[in-house]
Amino acid sequence: QVQLVESGGGEVQPGGALRLSCAVSGSIFSIYAMAWYRQAPGRQRELVASITSRSRLDYADSVKGRFTISRDNAKNTMYLQMNNLKPEDTAVYYCNRDQRLFPLMDWGQGTQVTVSS
Repeated sequence: QVQLVESGGGEVQPGGALRLSCAVSGSIFSIYAMAWYRQAPGRQRELVASITSRSRLDYADSVKGRFTISRDNAKNTMYLQMNNLKPEDTAVYYCNRDQRLFPLMDWGQGTQVTVSS
């Protein structure tokens, strides 16, 4: 059974940092391009960062220079280092395959990120 488990969210002040983790089980991980998505209240889910099987990176303009995506294929885990967080980064963050390249897996529960002073 495929399972995505996101963790690492929390509440931070503007300018703070968080590191999110995504553990993938039940699926071959290394061959797929993966991505982080986020969904803020009242808004559609959006892709914020992606990483191919060869670690080619892509970022939404809104997070470029602040977020860094990485993966550890040996651990079936993906990460998102988020620096200089802004209130507009507040959302539930999810991981999944890159929907532009591969079918999505069932969504996990996500992890809440709240940026507030």
